[in-house]
Amino acid sequence: MSTAPPGLPVARDGRPVVMGVVNVTPDSFSDGGQWFQPEDAVRHGRELRAQGADVLDVGGESTRPGAERPSEAEELRRVLPVVAALSEVSPVSVDTMRATVAAAALDAGATLVNDVSGGLADPDMAPLVAERGVPFVAMHWRGHSLDMQSRASYDDVVADVCRELGGRAEALLAAGVAADGLVLDPGFGFAKLAPDNWALLRHLDAVLGLGHPVLVGTSRKKFLGLVGREGREERPPLERDVATAVTTAHAARAGAWGLRVHDVVAAVDALDVTEALRGSDGD
Repeated sequence: MSTAPPGLPVARDGRPVVMGVVNVTPDSFSDGGQWFQPEDAVRHGRELRAQGADVLDVGGESTRPGAERPSEAEELRRVLPVVAALSEVSPVSVDTMRATVAAAALDAGATLVNDVSGGLADPDMAPLVAERGVPFVAMHWRGHSLDMQSRASYDDVVADVCRELGGRAEALLAAGVAADGLVLDPGFGFAKLAPDNWALLRHLDAVLGLGHPVLVGTSRKKFLGLVGREGREERPPLERDVATAVTTAHAARAGAWGLRVHDVVAAVDALDVTEALRGSDGD
């Protein structure tokens, strides 16, 4: 299993780190608006921590397909008070594509930057992360949410994603990002159709083969709402937690470093079952 980067907790017994999602947005696909007010987001984050989250991932910009970006000032207004409050009770990551927001969040207590663009959206992001010496999650990304699904065209999705993500990792290391602080995310649901996501899940070993810890974020994604629903309406986001738990167990077995989830209770249960199935010999 990949080792944990500096600055992040290591889950017990080598289990994947559980990253609980705290969306401070009015328009996220899964729970938009539910935790938009800072006091609600802080309360929710504390609940996720009590349920077993190792890290709380605070984001102020929705990245659902078709979403428009908030202004920098609005993103700062959303995330900073939440980061400051939650960093008193938990390690906190900031989910942002803006270096200015990342810097302010780090000053407010965050210890990790989670950038769905992998540093491509803002040329100042990699230098900032290198200067601060903090862990960095770089996701496979082909463009902003407004039109990203139009970019879901691959010759071989596993090979293409690994090549593009591997190239991004090389660029980040060349920019000074620490090798032992770089986490890769194959970007489930970002510029990917359902068959692409399933192929990547089946071949997580190829992503792990890039040599860095891997974060898996399938939670409540559209492809889980579609599975088994041919001829019927897809499951809404809040009804995708069972399917998410199955992918959580699969990712744990494959050797993922971390799991980004909305339902922490279900994720912890899935990891408990996975651990029990392994048995004492770990096979």
